[in-house]
Amino acid sequence: MTLRLSPWLKLALAWSAGLATVGVGGLAVILFGYFDVTASTPHPPLIAWATHMTMQKAIRRNAAGMPPPPRFTAANVQHGFALYDSHCAVCHGGPGVPRAPWISGMTPGPPFLLDTARHWTPNQLYRIVRHGVRMTGMPAWDQTLTRTDVWDVVAFLEALPGYTASDYTRARAAETAQPSAPSPPS
Repeated sequence: MTLRLSPWLKLALAWSAGLATVGVGGLAVILFGYFDVTASTPHPPLIAWATHMTMQKAIRRNAAGMPPPPRFTAANVQHGFALYDSHCAVCHGGPGVPRAPWISGMTPGPPFLLDTARHWTPNQLYRIVRHGVRMTGMPAWDQTLTRTDVWDVVAFLEALPGYTASDYTRARAAETAQPSAPSPPS
């Protein structure tokens, strides 16, 4: 007696066997530590593509339902500059401002943001800044910056393509020349 399988059943069995093999292989990579997790070694091209594509699609999907951003003012941009310069420039640099030397040891490396507003909408930038990006070193600023602060950083990022190195230097000088608020009494 010969067991006859329909072509659809054969296909389903083949797919099931293939998926089981991939699952067992993936489990072996995890359990035996075969994946190189060092930050000094770049991701293999397939992993780099998959993680970057996943990040892009997730940011776009999650930002799609957000209400439109507030209208940005010069004060928003100025405050956003101060926040960017103190929180972000060390990793992302700025016009005429290099990133910190240790950034070259991060995988993936943080991008320069000079033209980021051309690639992301304000809502998408808000989502990235407020919630961070896993496995990139990009922190979520929702614990230390208010929602208004995050929108101000976005306002600055929107203005950043128009900044030159001398504009950035002038903005930095203006920021340091402003008197700081008095300290609260102890």
